[in-house]
Amino acid sequence: MDKFANVGWPEMLLMAGLGFAVVFAVLVLLIFVMKAMGWVFTRQKKAAKAAANGAAAAEEHEAITDQEIAAAIATALKIYKSNLHDQESEMLTIHRITRAYSPWSSKIHGLTQLPERK
Repeated sequence: MDKFANVGWPEMLLMAGLGFAVVFAVLVLLIFVMKAMGWVFTRQKKAAKAAANGAAAAEEHEAITDQEIAAAIATALKIYKSNLHDQESEMLTIHRITRAYSPWSSKIHGLTQLPERK
């Protein structure tokens, strides 16, 4: 008990309060910084979107259809497949496999029973 007799409690409380105040002030400062960053980024995004809308209106007559995109992807895949050194079938088939019931995959068998209460 003699160790705590010489403790300066007012100084300790002042340091603890000062520490809490610094942490709180930094958190409030971080909130304002994050809000400012959000404002800057949304402003840049709006400016880019406005510029893109102007360019899109000018090039509206040259719109690419989904069929053209699919044709480009198919052509790229055909060229890629033809450059492989192993000649493989380019036909992709998907078969649905029905699995028989297996008690190993049943969830009910994994549950433990409650012990009997007496």
